[in-house]
Order: sequence, then structure tokens, then C-alpha cells
Amino acid sequence: MKLFILAGGYGSRLGHITEAIPKPMVEIGGKPILWHIMKYYSTFGVKEFVILLGYKGQVIKNYFYNYYANNRNFEINLATGETSFLENNNKEDWKVTLLDTGVDNLKGSRIKQAESLMGETNFMTYGDGVCNVDLSKLLVFHKNHGKTVTMTGVHPPSRFGELNIEGDAVVSFEEKPQISTGGLINGGFMVFNKNLTDNLTLDKDCDFEFGPLENLAAKKEIKVFKHMGDWECVDTERDLKHLNKIWNNNKAFWKKW
Repeated sequence: MKLFILAGGYGSRLGHITEAIPKPMVEIGGKPILWHIMKYYSTFGVKEFVILLGYKGQVIKNYFYNYYANNRNFEINLATGETSFLENNNKEDWKVTLLDTGVDNLKGSRIKQAESLMGETNFMTYGDGVCNVDLSKLLVFHKNHGKTVTMTGVHPPSRFGELNIEGDAVVSFEEKPQISTGGLINGGFMVFNKNLTDNLTLDKDCDFEFGPLENLAAKKEIKVFKHMGDWECVDTERDLKHLNKIWNNNKAFWKKW
């Protein structure tokens, strides 16, 4: 199966960070969050990726075009241009398709443009979120219900720290706990059948969540896989700092490699 990654947004809430790079290229532990997402899926056997590019897509293209040079030591003869790598420590046996889908196109249009690359069943996610959902169970769930789309429903993290109190004494402080009660949100990590594209158009204003998914929901063609584990996305600079903090403390819940 292939994973389709929506990586075209502006990421405007990250301020100056996304003036130079697109949001999927913000780094956690020295690697783009896009790489972390792909690495997570690869631990479940997914080796083919289609990245739907938009804003500053050339940055993502350059990253993968120069992947060997950026991740391995090499020797170059400047007189001849001959290059040789000093070791073979590349562990990624991935096939990556990079598809320009327009700077201003909305998500539905981006997905529709990739229609010819789809199998009958596909994974899809956003290029800014990490999760520890069991993808094997998610796929079985999707195939068993036979509907068009499966969303992974997650509890969003609290935007504020939580005080754990005994009497009037604070006994612990959790910086960004998961909300344990309340509604679920779409955390990405979706599975869809190819006929999803029947509900989309190539028009740049064709959205995904507003319109197509609403219509499919009205037809009862969307199921939710309830994930009680961890999920977070990079929406603000604070989120990025938080994810780097838990990575540096060896507490990255999505790291399965």
C-alpha cells in the first residue's frame, strides 16, 4: 500500500519558521517531521509514499533529491565531478513520488491530482502530525466495514499545562497532557478507497474536509477508528519545541525504530 501525504499548506501559525521552509520540513531531532511520519509508516511495511506538494514544495524535492548526500559521508573529485559514498548505511528502502499539486490548491484538488497513482485501498495523512496508532489494526478495521473512508479519531493535547493537586499542594505538573475526555478530532492517519476521488474535482477550490467529507458523512460512508493513545501535531512554535523536548528526553511515543 501507498501513503499519500498532504504537504502543501502554508503553516502560517509557525511564523518566521515557515518563511524559509514548508511546515512538513520543520525538524524534530534533526530530521523533518515528514521523515518521522514516513519512518513510522515504514515500520508497518509501507514503503511507497506520494507527497502532495504546494507551498515551497521545491524544498521537499531538494531534500529527497539530495537524500544520499545529506545522510551519508561521501568523497567528490571536483576535477571530474565523480562522487563516491564512503559507507552504505542508508536503511530506507522507500520509493518516494513528489507531486506538485499547486501552491494555492485546496486539499481535495491535491488528492484528485494523484488519482492515477492510487491503489484500491490507500493510507493518507497530513504532513504535520505524529501518532502511535496501530496501522495494522486500522487497516483491518477499514477493510471490515467496507466504507469509503476511515479516520483516526484522537484526543487533542491540552494547550495548557495541568496541575495535579492534593489538597492545596501541587504534587506534579504535566506540561501538555492528552485530554482524556470529550470529543475526538480527525488526527489524519486515514485509510480510503480509490472511489473517494469520485467526490473530488481538479478545481483548485475543491476542499476535502468541507464539502466532500461532509457529503460522505451524510451518506454514512465514513467510519472512525478510535485511538486512545498519543497524537500531536505541529501547529505553533510551542508545539515544535514540545515535540523536540520529548524526542530529546527519549520519550517520543511515535518512535518504533
